[in-house]
Amino acid sequence: MKKLILLFVVLYNVNICAQNQEYSIIVKDIETLEPIQNATVIIMKTQQILLSNEEGKVTFMLTGGSNVQVSETNYEDLTVRWTSLNGDQKFVIYLKSKNNKLDEVVLSKESPEKILQKLVNNSTKKISISHRQKVYVREFFMLNNQYSYYNDGLVNFQFDKNNNATTLLVEQNRSYGLLEADVSPDLRGYNLNNIMENYSNFKYFDPLLDSKSKKEYDFTIKGHSKNKDYYVMSVSPLDKAKEAIDNFEIVYDPEKKLIIEFEITVTSLNLDKVEEKAGNGDKNLTRSYVKVSYRLDGENYYFLSSNEEVAYDLIAKDKPKKNVQVRNSFVTTEFTKQNFTYSDSDVFKEKSLFNKKNKILTKYWDLSGFTATEEEKAIIASLEFKL
Repeated sequence: MKKLILLFVVLYNVNICAQNQEYSIIVKDIETLEPIQNATVIIMKTQQILLSNEEGKVTFMLTGGSNVQVSETNYEDLTVRWTSLNGDQKFVIYLKSKNNKLDEVVLSKESPEKILQKLVNNSTKKISISHRQKVYVREFFMLNNQYSYYNDGLVNFQFDKNNNATTLLVEQNRSYGLLEADVSPDLRGYNLNNIMENYSNFKYFDPLLDSKSKKEYDFTIKGHSKNKDYYVMSVSPLDKAKEAIDNFEIVYDPEKKLIIEFEITVTSLNLDKVEEKAGNGDKNLTRSYVKVSYRLDGENYYFLSSNEEVAYDLIAKDKPKKNVQVRNSFVTTEFTKQNFTYSDSDVFKEKSLFNKKNKILTKYWDLSGFTATEEEKAIIASLEFKL
């Protein structure tokens, strides 16, 4: 009898292992052999969405096999059959650069400001449908150039177009490290609901859509250097600009009139124009970077990923100034038009995951869209060890 029970346990464990395996993919440039960051990897069987990290790596769990679809703005899309991967649990996929070199200036009867307004209006309309997104979020916090806090989580955003509201539920989360009590509360994590709404309503472009933007910015439109289907709108503050400091680069589809990605940076030259503040609690900007990507999949158009970095010198009365740096990433791992059911007590109503108690059920951080690099894993481990 004991032998039968033992045999059953062994067979059960073998069956579980056979059903659920961990796989890794490395995405590389076929010519340079360098890893490709921010490549979108779709596991066709599960429709899970993954984004390659700095090492070009994604990690996922899968039962059986699945074809894999890989895309990146500067490369040709590629669908790889599972059989061609030989069933290996670690394999490399190579992408071929498009190299269209079509970066000539685009002439149009419409002004770039009007083109941008149409892009924002159409993109907002296209994205404003009732839907649900599962998103992996993470945040690194540095104080005086030392990593002092980290949090991440797997969360669900449900959008209701009828009342223009967002509902947030947290599946799992974890936080490691400590922050000093006098660090400005608004720098202890991004407001999750607000930032997702900003991605959906393209709030970042408000300064460019203002009627005064002509006096502050210079607009240029060129063909995308590596993708013939896209244009790139570059917007830079004029030398005489009094308030504008952001540089914008907007990649868009001129036929569908949809924004594909945008990047906002502030150069040191522009920061030199800003007068430093000296009052207690004032924050003097030292770095700002935003990159946001969207995905068009058939009729579905939705926010895909973002990376934001902000750094301030925080002024404190009778104390040395503190440099605060926050690096935040969002990755959509699943998109569906089906709603989920929940009770009001399940809804997360706080601004960030900063004060939420850890809830860890699985190793979601390795398998939920954006695999940490070895350097990032070391940072997280060091903060966990300090607790």
